[in-house]
Amino acid sequence: MPDTHPADPRQGAWVVLKFGGTSVSRRHRWDTIGRLAKKRMDDTGGRVLVVVSALSGVTNELTAIADGREIDDRIAALIERHRAFCVELDLDADAVLGERLSILSALGTDPRAASRALDWQAEVLAQGELLSSTIGAAYLHAQGLDIGWCDSRDWLSAVSLPNASAWAQRLSVNCQYLGEKAFLDDVRSRFAAQPTRALIAQGFIARHADGQTAILGRGGSDTSAAYFGALLKASRVEIWTDVPGMFSANPREVPDARLLARLDYAEAQEIATTGAKVLHPRSIAPCRDAGVAMAILDTERPELLGTRIDGTATTVPGVKAISRRNGIVLVSMESMGMWQQVGFLADVFERFKRHGLSIDMIGSSETNVTVSLDPSENLVSSSVLAELSADLSEVCRVKVIAPCAAITLVGRGMRSLLHKLSDVWATFGRERVHLISQSSNDLNLTFVIDEADADGLLPHLHGELIRSGAMPVQDGAVFGPSWTEIAHGKPQRETPWWRGHVADLVARAEAGTPRYVYHLPTVRARARALRETTAIDLRFYALKANPNPAILRTLEAEGFGFECVSLAEVAHVLATLPGIDPARVLFTPSFAPRAEYDAALAKGIHVTVDSVEALQRWPESFRDRAIWLRLDLGRGDGHHEKVRTGGSDAKFGLPVAKVNAFVAEARKLGTKIVALHAHLGSGIDNPSHWRDVFADLASLADQVGTVDIIDIGGGLPVPYTADARPFDIAAWRAGLDEIKAGYGRYRLAIEPGRYLVAEAGVVLVRATQVIEKDGIRRVGLDGGMNVLMRPAMYGAYHGVHNLSRIDDAAISAFDVVGPICESSDVFGRARMLPAASAEGDVFLIADAGAYGMAMANTYNLRALPAEEIIDV
Repeated sequence: MPDTHPADPRQGAWVVLKFGGTSVSRRHRWDTIGRLAKKRMDDTGGRVLVVVSALSGVTNELTAIADGREIDDRIAALIERHRAFCVELDLDADAVLGERLSILSALGTDPRAASRALDWQAEVLAQGELLSSTIGAAYLHAQGLDIGWCDSRDWLSAVSLPNASAWAQRLSVNCQYLGEKAFLDDVRSRFAAQPTRALIAQGFIARHADGQTAILGRGGSDTSAAYFGALLKASRVEIWTDVPGMFSANPREVPDARLLARLDYAEAQEIATTGAKVLHPRSIAPCRDAGVAMAILDTERPELLGTRIDGTATTVPGVKAISRRNGIVLVSMESMGMWQQVGFLADVFERFKRHGLSIDMIGSSETNVTVSLDPSENLVSSSVLAELSADLSEVCRVKVIAPCAAITLVGRGMRSLLHKLSDVWATFGRERVHLISQSSNDLNLTFVIDEADADGLLPHLHGELIRSGAMPVQDGAVFGPSWTEIAHGKPQRETPWWRGHVADLVARAEAGTPRYVYHLPTVRARARALRETTAIDLRFYALKANPNPAILRTLEAEGFGFECVSLAEVAHVLATLPGIDPARVLFTPSFAPRAEYDAALAKGIHVTVDSVEALQRWPESFRDRAIWLRLDLGRGDGHHEKVRTGGSDAKFGLPVAKVNAFVAEARKLGTKIVALHAHLGSGIDNPSHWRDVFADLASLADQVGTVDIIDIGGGLPVPYTADARPFDIAAWRAGLDEIKAGYGRYRLAIEPGRYLVAEAGVVLVRATQVIEKDGIRRVGLDGGMNVLMRPAMYGAYHGVHNLSRIDDAAISAFDVVGPICESSDVFGRARMLPAASAEGDVFLIADAGAYGMAMANTYNLRALPAEEIIDV
C-alpha cells in the first residue's frame, strides 16, 4: 500500500489513526484499518492508537433514545445490528459483546430515563463507540494484529468552561490536553506501559469530573483523536474518512473542486469552521498547540495524497476554499438611539448570553447591528428566537431573517485579493445580500444571502475565483487534483496540433514575431463535430472571433454561413467569398446606425433587430421586410461578466416583456418576424443551456405565429486550462435532438465562433528579458495585450510554452508579461516554465485562434502581428 505521507523522523513515536462511522461499518473497512495500523508501525518503528466512531447511523439512534423516543424498540434494534455485525466478522457475539449489550439494555430501564437526566443521556450516547471499539479490537486481534482495547475515559478528562450550561458541561465538553510536564509525562508513561504495540480507543467520550461519562459533542471523534495526539506528542494524527481530504469547495456541489494538499493550521481551522464537514474545527487547536501534524485521508482509497495540515506549510496568498453554510439565522437590531450610546452593545450581547447563544458574525452601522447565529453551534429553535426577540425588544427593534446561507471565501491575505474579486462582487450584486463580514484575521470574507438564492451559486463562484487568479490552483504545493479527476481519472484530451509542429513553428518565428499561426485541419475537425448534429439546420460562424480569409473559406466549404456584427464584416465576407448566397449571411448588429441596417437589407441578407424603438423611428427601413428578432431571456451566462449578453445589465436583446409591443409594431409595418434569436454569453460549460434557450424561444415563437427559425446563439466553451474537460458535445447534441423532436416545426440555427477556431490558433512570441524582482521571476515577451487582449480584458487563461526548451525537465515559476506600458499586460502568473528560459527563446501562447488577432491593436504604436496558415 503506497504511503503518500512521509514517516516522522522521530522513530518510535505514536501515530493516531481516527476512523469515522462509515469506515468501521463493514468488514473490508476493518481489514483496511488493520493494514494501515500495521504499516504505520512498520514504517515508524513506533506504536499506533486507533480511535473509532460508532457504526454508521448508530449515534442517531442513540440520540433518539436519549430523547426518550421508542426506547425499547430502538435498543432492541441496536442489539440485533451489533450481533449481526459480529456474525459478519466471524466473531462470537456473546463472548465479545455480552457485557456491553447488557449495559445498553439496562440503560433502557434505568430510573434516570424517565427524566432524561443529562448523566444518563451521556451514558446512552457513549454506547456506540464502546460497542464499535470492542468489536474492532476483537476482530483485529483475531486477524493477528498486536492490539489491545482501552477506555478513552481513563485518559480524556472533561474541563469546565466559564458560562457553560449544564447541558454543555455534560454533552458538549472540552478536555484537558496541555498541562504541566508532570501531567503529560504521567499520561505518556502510562500509555507506554500498555502491553500491545497498537491500542484501540473510543472517540466522542471522556470522563466527567464526577467520574461518570461526558460527551464531546458534534465532531467528537475527530477532537478525541486530536486530544490523544497532543497528549502523546504523536508524530501525526490521521483522520480517515470517506473523502480524500479537504477541498476548495464541497465536491458534491462543485465537481471541479480541487483537493487541498497542504494547509497551515489557521487556514484549515477557517475552512472547517465555515462549512467543511470533513474535519471538526475543534480538532485543530490541540494539534496546533502541541505541534502535531494532521492528515485527512480516504479509507477506501488510502493511496491518495489527502490533505496534510501542519505549522510548516508554505504561506501562499489566495483563496483556498469557498464554502456554504445553510440554516444561518440573522438577527437585525435597530435603534435610532444607539449612536454613541454607551453600553448599547453590552446590553444586547448580554441577552444573547442569557439565552445561551453564541454570535458568529457582526455587522454594524450608526443605527443597526446585525448578527448571525450558526445552528451548528447553537440550539436555535423557534421558541428560543421568540424569547430572545422579546428580550431584545426592550432595547431595540428586532427582525429575524431566516433561513439564510453564508457563502465564505477562505484564504491568506483576503484584503490583498479584493481587486481580483470583481466578478465575485458582481455575482453577489445580483443577489439580496443581508450581511458582508470580513474577518479581523484576514482569513475569510463572508456573504450572507437568502438560502434559496444560494442554490447553484458555488460552482459559478468557484469558477470565477479560478479564472480571476484569486484561487491559485496552479500552485501544486497547495492544490491537488480535482474531485472529478480523482473520481473519474484525468480528462482525456487530444494532443494539441502544435505539438507535432514544434520545429516548424520555431522556424516560422525566425521570420519575425509576434506571429499568429492557424491550423486549418483543427478548424475542419471542430466544424464537422457540429455538422454531425442532425437537429441543427443552419450553421453560422460568428465572424468576430477570427475573420482570417483562409478560415472563412474553410468554414464555407464545411457548410457554414457567417454571422456578422458590422457592415464592414459583411463586406469582408462578400469580398472573401464572392457569389455566396446572401441567405448564408446573418447581420446581428448592436446599436448600429440606420444606414448599416438599410445597406444589409438591400443586399438581401438576414437582419436581426432587438428594439421596438428601431421599428418606431425607422419605419421605412423595415416596412414589408422579413427580420430576425433578438431577445433577452432575462439571464446571462458565460465564463466572465464581460461576455454575458443577457439580463438587465446587458445591452443586447429585446426584453421578453416587450415582445407583444414589438409584434404589434411589426404588424403595423407589414414586417414579418421569421426568426427568434437569443445568445446569452460565451464559454458556457453546461450542455443543457442551449436546450433550455430553444425551449424558451419556441414557446415565444408559438405566440408570434410567423417564426420559421430559432437561433440559440453560440458560446460553446473551449478547455483552455490543462485540467479542463473538453465540452461534452454528445450531451449537447442529445439535448438538442430531444428538444427538436418536440418542436420540429422550427428550423434550428446556431452561431458558434470560439469553439471553431480557438484551439486552431497559436501566437509565436520571443523572450525579450528574464529578470527577478523581490523573489518573483518574470519572462518578458515581444508581444503583450496588444497581440492578445483576452488575459488583460477578462483575466483569461492561455497556456504558455517555451518551444525552444520544450523538453527541459527542470522547471520554475515565472510571471509571463508583455512590453505594453500597462500593469494589466500579464499573460499569466506563476506559470511553470523551463528554469533555463532565456532571452531569445521562442514562446507559444496556446488556444489563441479566437478573439486574438481580431482584437489585436497598435497600442503604444506597436505593429500588428503577422498571420500564417498551416494546412497539413
